[in-house]
Amino acid sequence: MKLADDDRAAVTEVLSDYYSAFSTLDAQSVLPYFHEPSQLVSSAGVVPTPTRAAVAAAFQPVMDGLRSRHFAKSELINLHLKRLSVNTVIAGGVAVRRKTHGQELERAGVVHLLQRTSTGWQFATVVIHDAEDALRPE
Repeated sequence: MKLADDDRAAVTEVLSDYYSAFSTLDAQSVLPYFHEPSQLVSSAGVVPTPTRAAVAAAFQPVMDGLRSRHFAKSELINLHLKRLSVNTVIAGGVAVRRKTHGQELERAGVVHLLQRTSTGWQFATVVIHDAEDALRPE
């Protein structure tokens, strides 16, 4: 099933806006991007985030750690999108985090499973993994 151009544009915009919000290191700013419920998956395990308060609680320590490492911004590169159903899209790429003077801080592979809701596209699941294993188009 092909992803319509308007859905592609909407999902891409949500991802871009999310990475801009994340770059503020204000956990409250990322909350509108998450569906209730949602989940975060990483090498540390699966963190259920049934409410936006749970999302904020999961993100705040990560953001505090980045702040102490002179984080400036995060961007998503090598984006690949695939429609799974009329209301579900999987987006994969590499999150690049940069320090205040532009040098790279770290990279991580990321997969966002997005669900269309009455308020737009939101994250149902976010998976963080090794950057070398980033999702590639078929």
